[in-house]
Amino acid sequence: MKALNIFFIVAFIISAALQYNDPDPYIWMPIYLYGALLCYLALKGKYNRVLYIIGLIGYAGYGIALLFDKTGVLNWIQEHQAENIVQSMKATKPWIEETREFFGLLILIFALVINMIWLGKRNRVYAAKQKSLA
Repeated sequence: MKALNIFFIVAFIISAALQYNDPDPYIWMPIYLYGALLCYLALKGKYNRVLYIIGLIGYAGYGIALLFDKTGVLNWIQEHQAENIVQSMKATKPWIEETREFFGLLILIFALVINMIWLGKRNRVYAAKQKSLA
């Protein structure tokens, strides 16, 4: 899990840094940095369930909005035959930009869920050991 969290921390920080030329960096930089922060805390063994739930609700809510937006993921699939979204890093087509953002959110959600499962399980085992020692 340590290596996975290091990977996610680096990936999310790089993703945040690449947002400087995005039309809405004030949204995406904090989104990626929040994911990096939670992965860093997981790396240190610190787990705050509330912070994870806030992240998951925010990411999932925004993801659902991007899924159903008029130029969102469903539009990319239905109207544009799921055309290549990695053609150019400068997306001039809104459905490509929103689809990329959607998949970024899915990656963030994946990282948070994995950490929630791992840290939750680890904390339960630790609590059970402490209880048996008492």
